[in-house]
Amino acid sequence: MQTTHTSWRSRFGSKMALLHSLLCILCLVGPVLSQDMPYEEYMAQIQACPKECHCPPNFPRAVYCDNKGLKSIPKIPPHTWYLYLQNNLIEVLSADALHNATSLRWLNLNRNKITSEGLEEGVLNAMSHLAHLYMDDNLLSSVPSPLPASLEHLSLSRNRISKIPAGVFNGLDKLNLLDLQGNKLMDDAVTEVSLKGLNNLIQINLAKNQLSSMPLGLPTTTTQLFLDGNNIEKIPAGYFKGLPKVAFLRLNHNKLGSNGVPKNVFNVSSILDLQLSHNQLTEVPLISSGLEHLHLDHNNIKSVSGSNVCPVAVETVDDSINESVPRLRYLRLDGNDIKPPIPRDVILCFRLLRSIVI
Repeated sequence: MQTTHTSWRSRFGSKMALLHSLLCILCLVGPVLSQDMPYEEYMAQIQACPKECHCPPNFPRAVYCDNKGLKSIPKIPPHTWYLYLQNNLIEVLSADALHNATSLRWLNLNRNKITSEGLEEGVLNAMSHLAHLYMDDNLLSSVPSPLPASLEHLSLSRNRISKIPAGVFNGLDKLNLLDLQGNKLMDDAVTEVSLKGLNNLIQINLAKNQLSSMPLGLPTTTTQLFLDGNNIEKIPAGYFKGLPKVAFLRLNHNKLGSNGVPKNVFNVSSILDLQLSHNQLTEVPLISSGLEHLHLDHNNIKSVSGSNVCPVAVETVDDSINESVPRLRYLRLDGNDIKPPIPRDVILCFRLLRSIVI
């Protein structure tokens, strides 16, 4: 009797384990089916997963082939949207390797060994749904061309790019982020001609290149402009009139002196965050009332007073908090020759100031 009871419990336990497994599968497949991925596609996708990669059942449109020491791209399942190939040894990007991957939305090729010569023409343009392309830390000498019109984010930082082919951005009306930091771009490479087509760009990162002057031809939609770590010595008067939406401006680690900064060049109502750290300024530049963050650390500024810093007459600033009160909340002045305390008229001007570093 005891044996029969034990056998029944064993069979019952096995059935429960099977039921649990089926429920787990349904939990994984259910969300996939609810995301309009037919069951046949789901099974085909999982079964076609390359042996070198990982294809999570609960995220079937993603294929993870990162950190595998790959020298070539394995055959990618046809329903892949997200492909991760970073941290490998890939040198060539061929159309044959990605002929299945026409549905890609996201492609990460960071930290490989891809050269411009190893990038087969048309291989990227064939991905008509691709929105995010990451090719940081490769060996590219030029911005890839042609690029798909669907692209929204393009990141090419820390390559060896010295050339932006004319017309490469034509038709890229969806591109809103362009990262070219850490390359070898000089003034003659960043021009109105080379940047033509960036009609809806929001952020452009040109930090750590070899620019000696402010880039020309930036789109009027630019909101975030990063130019840190170049060799810029001066800014043309009225430069930002062509950038009416610029709000975040970084010019840290350049060679800007006060003689190279026209009096009203930063007095722009749209600018909210202005970073001028590690330059050669001897005076605080004139700012607008709307500026909220100002970084002036590690310059050659010797003094600061309300009369030369406040964007409005100090005596007109009353105790009420209204639209006329300067909006500055953060001010950094350390690394200069300024001795504390901060003059009273500076504090009276910037009543919303929450933090000051000196």
